[in-house]
Amino acid sequence: MSLETNKPSFGVLDGVKVVYAAVELAAPKACDLMADWGADVVWLENTGAGDTIRDTAWVKQAERRNQRSVALNYFSDEGKEVLFKLIKEADIFIEASKGGTWAKKGITDEVLWAINPKLVIVHVSGFGQTGDPEVVKRAAYDLTVMAYSGYMSQNGTPDQPMNPGPYAGDYFNTLMILSSCLAALYRAEKTGKGESIDLAMFETLLAIGQYYLVDYLNDDIIWPRPGARNQNLCAIGEYKCADGFIGLCVYGVDQNKYLLECIGLGHLWGSEHIPEDTSGLWLSNPHAEEIESKLEEYCLTRNRRAIEEDFAAHRIAAQVVLEFPDLVKEEHFKAREVWLDWETEDGQTFHGLNVFPRFKNNPGQVWRPLPRHGQDSADVLSKLGYTNEQISELAGNNVVKLG
Repeated sequence: MSLETNKPSFGVLDGVKVVYAAVELAAPKACDLMADWGADVVWLENTGAGDTIRDTAWVKQAERRNQRSVALNYFSDEGKEVLFKLIKEADIFIEASKGGTWAKKGITDEVLWAINPKLVIVHVSGFGQTGDPEVVKRAAYDLTVMAYSGYMSQNGTPDQPMNPGPYAGDYFNTLMILSSCLAALYRAEKTGKGESIDLAMFETLLAIGQYYLVDYLNDDIIWPRPGARNQNLCAIGEYKCADGFIGLCVYGVDQNKYLLECIGLGHLWGSEHIPEDTSGLWLSNPHAEEIESKLEEYCLTRNRRAIEEDFAAHRIAAQVVLEFPDLVKEEHFKAREVWLDWETEDGQTFHGLNVFPRFKNNPGQVWRPLPRHGQDSADVLSKLGYTNEQISELAGNNVVKLG
């Protein structure tokens, strides 16, 4: 695949221009999604080693497609001039750093709005732009914001909290970054006035983790870490079968009745503790331990696909836990064209994922692969009005790097 310099017209975000300065994973993935949906995305990398995602073997190809790489020292005086010219034409600017970093460098919201009053600005940090100064200035990674937010404490076994992977804290924040900046863009288009978003990653995780948090806030309840099962209900979780694992979510009157019959406990249906209108088999039920034990025995003696087929036929949510080799064989994936191959910049075939979700009238597409570090610096600067001589001078002064 050749690296086209002019983005073709496609997608629901066609015409939207995005500039971002961030390294893996949360903010760049939000920009990756916007690029897949048709936005024109400029990826600002430093002039040293570039984005740390370049150290990965394959992820860089998947998560930096459809973008232009400009290697720029944006905190230098000459670099700021380039940045401001990019900002003048942009709709959205996203930066990820410790709280207050850009303001300390003289690049405040007010400075950017003086250049582009409609600009949507997203400041992504672990702990926010304001608050306790000692916390605000901390470095943040997926794991540390998970720990700080209390989300990690809800996952793992009773003896050991565990961080959900892969990098769920980053990718949860990806969706918050994406949704908040598009909401702000809608308002900016309506009013002509830009917006600045202080997106603290730990707050996103607080919001996502509030399901059980509010039980504590209002009733001092702390549910135990569930391991592979649900915190408070039977027959919900991951169960070992004769040939692998299955995920079960047994809930509902008919579903509970059928489950009990399958595992040899049908006589409990309609009893004192499990009346005939029971929709949830709570762990507080005196029969809970027996139900879990019988269900485990039932699964261990049967193949996972057989359980899945039978339970699904009886409207029980049951799904085999697919391993990677299972995924590539799954017929439903193939029927929905989940997989997509494209050619990398060096002419190799890359196997990855298609564009999600699926827009019927304005579908997304892959129009270019991962660029080399700074590969688009000269092209983007020339379109901003810089001459070849000026670009060469900026490169000589390490303001830009030419890929």
